[in-house]
Amino acid sequence: MNSEKRGKIFSLLKKNTPNPTTELIYRSSFELLIAVILSAQTTDIAVNKATRVLFKKANTAKTLSQLPISEIEVLIKTIGLYKNKAKNISATSKILQQRFKGEVPHDRIALESFPGVGRKTANVILNTIFKEPVIAVDTHIFRLSNRLNIGPGKTPLDVEKKLTKLVPKEYLSDAHHLLILHGRYVCKASRPDCLNCMINHLCEYKFKTTINLPK
Repeated sequence: MNSEKRGKIFSLLKKNTPNPTTELIYRSSFELLIAVILSAQTTDIAVNKATRVLFKKANTAKTLSQLPISEIEVLIKTIGLYKNKAKNISATSKILQQRFKGEVPHDRIALESFPGVGRKTANVILNTIFKEPVIAVDTHIFRLSNRLNIGPGKTPLDVEKKLTKLVPKEYLSDAHHLLILHGRYVCKASRPDCLNCMINHLCEYKFKTTINLPK
């Protein structure tokens, strides 16, 4: 895909969603960090339901670190992998409180040292909280990058590097959320809604749907 076409794609996505952001509900950088850790292999809707309960009980590193893991498990038991996630957010809260006075650090290496936090989660925090022009490659972004041919790659890191290099600079800060929202609601995994896609004429997907299929 050439740079002109790629630029038009992001221009249209941005026009459709001028202020793209995460659909996770949070009121602080700590709440977002915990929500993103909990979101692994879980929908944002499910995470928001769980954090609504969790954050009523504990919404700071200090208060969450003081909860027994068994109690955290009960609070988040509605989401997948809740036992392991309870251990991770408990340990992360303790580290934040002890080493960073409860504040989420603006530092990739520090973020990736927390239990349950990998490169993708660190990029979400760096982008959403600290406004860094980085892209967290989740399943939606990996799929769209390869399907549309805007930044194809064999691994999430390959895709991240490609998009970081190829996405026009003026859209780089928003690219993460623009692609996630487009992948979640239009260019879906099993049935892309090509007929109602604003970038249909620009994407290079070889198997576009041409009829409205029943839901």
